[in-house]
Amino acid sequence: MKRKFKLIIAIIVAIITLSPLNTATDNNNNQSVVLAATKAKKQTHKSTTKLRRNSRIYNAKGKATKHKLKKHTKVAIDQARYIGSKLYYRLAGSKYSGKNLWIKQSNTGKVTGSKVKVVNQQPKKTSKATIGGSGNLLQPKVGTRPQDNLYLAVNSTWMQQAKIPADEFRTSSFDDINSKVNQQLSQDMADFANGKKAVPNIPDLNKAVELYKIARDTDKRNHDGAKPIKADLAQLENIKDFDDLNAKAADLDNTIIDFPIGFYVSPDMKHAQTNALYFSEIGTMLPDASNYSKSEFKKLKSLLKQKAIKLLTMAGVDKTQATTYAADALKFDQLIAKNTGSAEESADLTSNYHPMKLQDFKAKFTDFDIQKFLQGTVGQEPEQILITDPSFLDNVNKVINRKNFDGLKSWLIVNFINDAAEDLSQEFQEACLPYAQAINGTTKLASADKQAFATADSAFDEVIGIYYGKTYFGSAAKKDVTTMINQFLQTYEKRLQNNNWLSEATKQQAIAKLKAMVVKVGYPDKVSESYHHLKVTPASQGGTLYSNNRAIAIEENKENYAQLSKPVDRTEWSMTGDTVNAGYNVYSNDITFPAAILQAPFYDKNQSKAANLGGIGSVIGHEISHAFDNNGAQFDKYGNLDNWWTKQDYAEFQKRIQAEIKLFNGIKYGSGKVNGKQTVSENIADQGGLSTAIEVAKSENADLRELFESYARIWRIKTTPQEAKFLLAQDVHAPSPLRANVQVQCQDDFYKVFNVKPGDGMWLAPSKRVKIW
Repeated sequence: MKRKFKLIIAIIVAIITLSPLNTATDNNNNQSVVLAATKAKKQTHKSTTKLRRNSRIYNAKGKATKHKLKKHTKVAIDQARYIGSKLYYRLAGSKYSGKNLWIKQSNTGKVTGSKVKVVNQQPKKTSKATIGGSGNLLQPKVGTRPQDNLYLAVNSTWMQQAKIPADEFRTSSFDDINSKVNQQLSQDMADFANGKKAVPNIPDLNKAVELYKIARDTDKRNHDGAKPIKADLAQLENIKDFDDLNAKAADLDNTIIDFPIGFYVSPDMKHAQTNALYFSEIGTMLPDASNYSKSEFKKLKSLLKQKAIKLLTMAGVDKTQATTYAADALKFDQLIAKNTGSAEESADLTSNYHPMKLQDFKAKFTDFDIQKFLQGTVGQEPEQILITDPSFLDNVNKVINRKNFDGLKSWLIVNFINDAAEDLSQEFQEACLPYAQAINGTTKLASADKQAFATADSAFDEVIGIYYGKTYFGSAAKKDVTTMINQFLQTYEKRLQNNNWLSEATKQQAIAKLKAMVVKVGYPDKVSESYHHLKVTPASQGGTLYSNNRAIAIEENKENYAQLSKPVDRTEWSMTGDTVNAGYNVYSNDITFPAAILQAPFYDKNQSKAANLGGIGSVIGHEISHAFDNNGAQFDKYGNLDNWWTKQDYAEFQKRIQAEIKLFNGIKYGSGKVNGKQTVSENIADQGGLSTAIEVAKSENADLRELFESYARIWRIKTTPQEAKFLLAQDVHAPSPLRANVQVQCQDDFYKVFNVKPGDGMWLAPSKRVKIW
């Protein structure tokens, strides 16, 4: 019932947060992690609701831990987390709020407070220049010289002291702020629910409080057991044959569980003011389709199978039958995997735009009644459908056919129980923990209060975000940050004008796009009308957590399909006020900076100018640069997929993109290596963001040393080994420590500030330093 599409073609939100925001989830691909940094458009699909809610069970970090998509957005989900989609870009964080820090530097330098004072510039004989700096970025080494490894020089003491909570799998700068925000809001929600505070007069906030009460009542959930899902599970088990499935598929997709294929409405890439209907596969149960070809798959497969059997038997299914369902579901899931693209492929946004006439689309299906499914779900038939993965559509009959009926039915049942478990008793949730631990290292469930807040925030994110902004965000901060953003836009324009590899024609088109960029700071002025349609049935009237989340998902799904006959609402925000992140929306050419991220270490009016420029400044530059990364550069100032480059300039741009790919490709990190192609969009944005921040700092005579240290600090992160491995395989961002060090290595000013010489660990020959924006 909670759709998790493989690709999100809805709103390329270049999210600044490396999105370590993960959240252990039990999604369709079951429980894993929804790596995501903010909630870029709250998807109206049922699966998104699942993604949003799933974050609460294992580590309900709130905003920064769940991929919460706003309505009218397609979610490119890889199920265990949500990354790798072409639409979403996120940045990653580390944890540290910029408090006093002391690091013993032996005779090479000393860190005082937040500033590294270089005392001895002489390189150690053991230093070895390398991309990313010398030393192991996953292991702290107090005393490291910034000339050898800036990230370790700034963050080693923090790395030694930081601990990953048992109910989470990462800690970082983003998490530090997110924890603070969630604590504030969780306490407020508890006070509203307990009657200690009156619920403010913000539309629909009372509904969020009611849902919070239901989610917090663990005694009732434990008492109910599997009762809330019995009727829906019975509907799935009672599907007789393929003809019966054909007749019921649309209704099941609308109300209970996602079919392996589906539709969603999102802006048309080439006509961004108009909504269009997209078609995509849903994805696999395992967090990454490529897991089926990896040696460690056997362990994941075994845990996933055990989990499904246990959940089904707890729900009343005979163990023999449950075992059959689990085995058949995994076989069918592997069949889907054979036809699903990789994270690297999905990182190229424009490769997923393939218009097809409706009749040609229908002709692709043989056994499955696609017309009945389309009419029953969307309710209307457009002249054309946009296909995200033509190869999957060409092979769809190999997946969905009469011969595979048993596997498909089992797949629906297993996905259903995996999704539903999060809304049931403590026993159901604990049964999901072993698999989640294998995926991301989480060893403990989140507390009932954490889960309750995450549940309410998932359904009413914009509502709660507006409450947060009005309560905790000051007008002075908004004014100051808005001024800084305008300063960055002006500096970016000058950099484009002075660019030495673009022709005048391309420069003017780029500047026109820059000037048309819309800036959103803080939180929306009003709550979207779509929230007015959501209803919450109190427990006193028979409402359960499962039934309410199911009803909300159904309503959101209807809302999404209804957009097909409406123009795109360009005033809608891609993120909510309490989101610890920032983003760029390619379809509306706007940049968003929610209230929650506008605090230390990213921003603080009491911080120095240099510290703010290295923090929120680099974030601002990052989001602006997404308009000109390998994906964003293919869209014009209106958000349409349109080539505004001269042929010669675009060829040069492609050369520089390849240089960025080569720069990161193959860098060792933990037990794996970075995929330069998969991470190129974020790397381009990082490079442009830092370069622009440096130029702004130089124009104001700000301390560049402090800027570089601040930049390294915001990328602090500590993850479980499982999470680090998953990020390498799926995230469109490079690992946070490398985002800090490698981008710094490409800045000539870094070498001047720290007197970095050949032989130092951070030395990178000038010819290898990549410069694009």
